[in-house]
Amino acid sequence: MTDTLALAAELIRRPSVTPDDAGCQALLAARLRALGFACETMASGPDDFRVTNLWALRPGAGPDAPVLVFAGHTDVVPPGPLDRWTSDPFEPAVRDGCLWGRGASDMKGSLAAMVVACERFLAQRPEAPLAIGFLLTSDEEGPARDGTVVVCEALRARGQRLDWCIVGEPTSVRRTGDMIKNGRRGTMSGRLTVKGIQGHIAYPHLARNPIHLLAPALAELVQTRWDDGDAYFQPTSWQVSNVHGGTGASNVIPGSVTLDFNFRFGPASSVESLQARVAAILARHGLRAGEDYALDWTVGGLPFLTPRGPLVEAVSAAIHDVTGSRPELSTSGGTSDGRFIARICPEVVELGPPNASIHKVDEHIALEDLEALTAIYQRVLQRLAGEA
Repeated sequence: MTDTLALAAELIRRPSVTPDDAGCQALLAARLRALGFACETMASGPDDFRVTNLWALRPGAGPDAPVLVFAGHTDVVPPGPLDRWTSDPFEPAVRDGCLWGRGASDMKGSLAAMVVACERFLAQRPEAPLAIGFLLTSDEEGPARDGTVVVCEALRARGQRLDWCIVGEPTSVRRTGDMIKNGRRGTMSGRLTVKGIQGHIAYPHLARNPIHLLAPALAELVQTRWDDGDAYFQPTSWQVSNVHGGTGASNVIPGSVTLDFNFRFGPASSVESLQARVAAILARHGLRAGEDYALDWTVGGLPFLTPRGPLVEAVSAAIHDVTGSRPELSTSGGTSDGRFIARICPEVVELGPPNASIHKVDEHIALEDLEALTAIYQRVLQRLAGEA
């Protein structure tokens, strides 16, 4: 059993469903302290949702050594129906050339590969001119209010410099390294409540149906092309996630209807421009803010982008060194904690194993992907430390 496989298995064995870290960070911190890292735990959140965060830093040779941070999360999503798993989701199993268990791909395999890559690199270059950090949280799969964002604010307040960051999210498609994320779209949700007048369905003149009021505006919202995207980002998308109206009775016109929707957007549109355009569409169909509707917005994250530069080039070259192929750069998919790190770090990319089984029953990672990821991370360290 390789070092990476053994560590990944130990992490899987800890049932760290959000926000419970279940001892994962203590295990990793022990390995990092042995390498000379100073480790700091930052707990956050209320007693009934206590989040564990770890910040670890090992100085590089020289006061001006650049800082590379490995970032990730120790929490996992719930396993779902246990009887649908081939084996216990929190008892790691090796079969058919894969490691099976909750978190194998998302993202305990990545965390194990990061730590082992650092162990191998520092065994060869203990005086490397590169500082290395680890930023880990147990609140990535949850609301993400007390996780990475809290650590980033603390690091900002103390003036901690970060130059590069690799987030271990599962970004690959078919084999490790075929895709990396050099940015992510922003996410903004809205809850629109249109007001009407409840009444008997046989006497519509005595009522005001909010669903009918919403329908024309909804049709335009669905058909609207918000922007054309750009060289890195897809066009902005607008999707309805839920519509709720009615009392449960078939003969009652409801008094209100609520529409939940979400934007995924790149730099071609801003939070302010999207909100203004939604308000204009509602007004165009006779809906007046405050009188006919209420609209609450939640901005979950802003878009970020790391264009080609030192980090993207080092990661791409490292992937080529190990696999012989160049990765595709992408900003697709959901959000990640990279959105918080990008506020204090100028270059952030995400690189991890294939994501086909994440959040599913029988989550797994191929052993060859686990070892390839370790080798890629080690090669990134070497390249950023000045080794050709």
